[in-house]
Amino acid sequence: MDQTVLGRKQDRETLRLTSLDPVFPSTRFQGSKSKIVGWIWESIRSLQFHSALDVFGGTGCVSHKLKQNGKAVTYNDVLQWNSLVGKALIENDRVRLSRDDVDLVLTTPNLSEEQGFIASTFQEIYYTEEENRWLDRIVPNLNLLDDPYKRALAFFALFQACIIKRPYNLFHRKNLYVRLSNVKRSFGNKRSWDTPFEVHFRKFVEEANAAVFGNGERNRSISFDALEVPGFFDLVYVDSPYISGNGVGVDYHEFYHFLEGLTRYTDWHGLVDWRSKHRRMLRRKSPWTDKAEIAAAFDSLFAKYRDSKLVVSYRSDGIPSVEDLAAMLRKYKSNVEVLTNGEYQYVLSTKRCQEVLLIGT
Repeated sequence: MDQTVLGRKQDRETLRLTSLDPVFPSTRFQGSKSKIVGWIWESIRSLQFHSALDVFGGTGCVSHKLKQNGKAVTYNDVLQWNSLVGKALIENDRVRLSRDDVDLVLTTPNLSEEQGFIASTFQEIYYTEEENRWLDRIVPNLNLLDDPYKRALAFFALFQACIIKRPYNLFHRKNLYVRLSNVKRSFGNKRSWDTPFEVHFRKFVEEANAAVFGNGERNRSISFDALEVPGFFDLVYVDSPYISGNGVGVDYHEFYHFLEGLTRYTDWHGLVDWRSKHRRMLRRKSPWTDKAEIAAAFDSLFAKYRDSKLVVSYRSDGIPSVEDLAAMLRKYKSNVEVLTNGEYQYVLSTKRCQEVLLIGT
């Protein structure tokens, strides 16, 4: 085929892919802002900014919303598995997984006769023996995908499949028995728990594909500590780990260590805390989960990004208090606005509180 004609055909195909209305995937992530991302955008859309840093990227729903509205977005998360989510849904502007790609991952046999790391390490902890063996086969198969964005999309689908099959959608304790107990249940999660991994995986591939689009900007996914991200950004969005009023922090490394392990499959063995019943990873010290250190961490963060517009998502019952956080922000910004969104119940939480947005300009 003539190269000019071929180029035009490819351009039309790229335009078709990137002009579809992107739909952000469903999420079961602790503390997700997916239900209120529209309110967050409406609260900041009048601000003048082009480049934006989502410094605690998490699910990526806020980054995705900013990208939809034409911003040059940098998604950051210190966890490797989350950075792959950002690569799949934020940095990626056109690559999707085909049916052949999915079949390659799901049908390529594992030629090794040895028991895989997951099956030998996580017996009767999170998944059944058969499911553990399935994971041991699939994770190495992801490397059969040559394109890094295809691998990131496949990892996203695998992460979501792992989460939906877990009681409470977390990996914070050994509780496979909750799934397997033959008892009368008042909730409908058992169907999701018992649905085969492959079915979930294919479903989440479709959701990931539907979220991919380009906005004409160079969007990135990076993985740094929040205080070490290089570069300048017009706006910095902060949705840090949360410490409740009674001093209990949300430790995402603890809650999702299994997903982090999937991204580091070949060296996972050396990262496990073998003393723990649920085979968590060795703990990381973080000021964002320490009530004695979190105020200083916020102050350092505000100081680092003092030349950017600062937008902070927060809960009304957190440590430090909203009032203390606003006072801290006023040290660096001349105008600080505090907005509330009424009572809101977070994903995986039974407690209702107010969602707060602090905007410093």
